[in-house]
Amino acid sequence: MVKMIVGLGNPGSKYDNTKHNVGFMSIDTIVKKLDVIFTEDKNFKALVGSSFINQEKVYFVKPTTFMNNSGIAVKALLTYYNIAIEDVIIIYDDLDMEVGKIRFRQKGSAGGHNGIKSIIAHLGTQSFDRIKIGIGRPPKGMTVINHVLGKFDKDDSIKISLTLEKVDQAVKYYLQEGNFEKTMQKYNG
Repeated sequence: MVKMIVGLGNPGSKYDNTKHNVGFMSIDTIVKKLDVIFTEDKNFKALVGSSFINQEKVYFVKPTTFMNNSGIAVKALLTYYNIAIEDVIIIYDDLDMEVGKIRFRQKGSAGGHNGIKSIIAHLGTQSFDRIKIGIGRPPKGMTVINHVLGKFDKDDSIKISLTLEKVDQAVKYYLQEGNFEKTMQKYNG
């Protein structure tokens, strides 16, 4: 069996630690203790690293296509490595949840998220496992774009750090148990 964990975000240092990049931040947190080395794969338009966890190969992916075209990298990797859609988790930011909240879902619409819209369009299905991380709504007078491309303030940074640790635990639990539903029951909320 092969699994793939994908964190969504935008490539380039100017987007480091922005709200829209919590997917990338999650991947970085998960691989920190695993000695995963990322290489940029131009064919797949992604940074890809891998490790063996419980005798299972796991790919960790950060698409380099920019958020709105995330589906290109996801589809290419699934096809090339012959990974079943059931063996993929997508981690991304959610405006409609308060900062630091986590929600696990097995399917659903894009909810206005362009990275997820792209993945749904490229895979031809809304049925894939996902972990949504709340980044909250923009304050009055701020555009959504400025909000998602902005960095977390000090208080929210602390919340997000704790959230990333929880996502790390949840993903490792999932990789150990091989059951997203069980993981969802244990970690949702």
